[in-house]
Amino acid sequence: MISGLLAGVMYSLVAIGFVLIYKTSGVLNFAQGSMLLFAALTFVSLHEEGLPFWIAFVLTLAIMVLLGVLIEKIVLRPLINQPPITLFMATLGLSYIIEGGAQFVWGTQVHQLDLGIADVPLPLNSILISQFDIFCAGVAGAIVAVLGVVLQYTRVGLAFRAAAFDQYAALNTGLRLPRIWAITWGVAGFIALVGGLLWGARTGVQFSLSLVVLKSLPVLVVGGFDSIIGAIVGGLLVGLTETLMEVYVGPFIGGGIDQWIAYALALAFLLIKPTGLFGQRSVERV
Repeated sequence: MISGLLAGVMYSLVAIGFVLIYKTSGVLNFAQGSMLLFAALTFVSLHEEGLPFWIAFVLTLAIMVLLGVLIEKIVLRPLINQPPITLFMATLGLSYIIEGGAQFVWGTQVHQLDLGIADVPLPLNSILISQFDIFCAGVAGAIVAVLGVVLQYTRVGLAFRAAAFDQYAALNTGLRLPRIWAITWGVAGFIALVGGLLWGARTGVQFSLSLVVLKSLPVLVVGGFDSIIGAIVGGLLVGLTETLMEVYVGPFIGGGIDQWIAYALALAFLLIKPTGLFGQRSVERV
């Protein structure tokens, strides 16, 4: 259970990048996984070139924020008021462009990323828990908590929530939506960097790293696409379900259940509660 919850916090971190953009602009950003890969690959490449850890981190953060702002300004802003499928296809194509750009700039070799945290078990009574998992969950949980406080109690957070609730009303009150969208994409770039470093240190920095986005989709379905609380709860539920089912059900069906059980859970939610646990229900009137 503890292992599943720790993994769920990591899923929540990636899912929140989706939620922030979807809440403020209505775009399901399928390129979030590629941004995560690009961030991890940029950082590890700069670090291997001799830059100290924090200088490489700050420089990569600046690159990711700039990338997020440019994506919003050049790609998505011209597509305002287009059908959702058009925006989704734009981010899908953008995902491959970012991956190709990462391959062109940094190459295709696999990199090992060491964050200085030993992946050794920490004994707690009779339970052994990975110190690295605790570290990753702590970092992800801290970022999730800070984002929650910022969105709930600051002027920037109020502007985000206003834009998410009603874009036209937000415009009428004088809010500059392009600026809000640019900030949102910049924050998504920061989340991609942190998520890329944590997942890259666990699995290695390679191009399959972008597929972590696929594990976030069930989290969004379970929790709701437009809810940060939903992303947190959904991530915990998905991580817990994967681990428990693999341990207690996997031996009876040959194992590997953790690779697909999250999607089965998401399908069940789509059939029973399509908006997720905390998603906002939309009603179309004829």
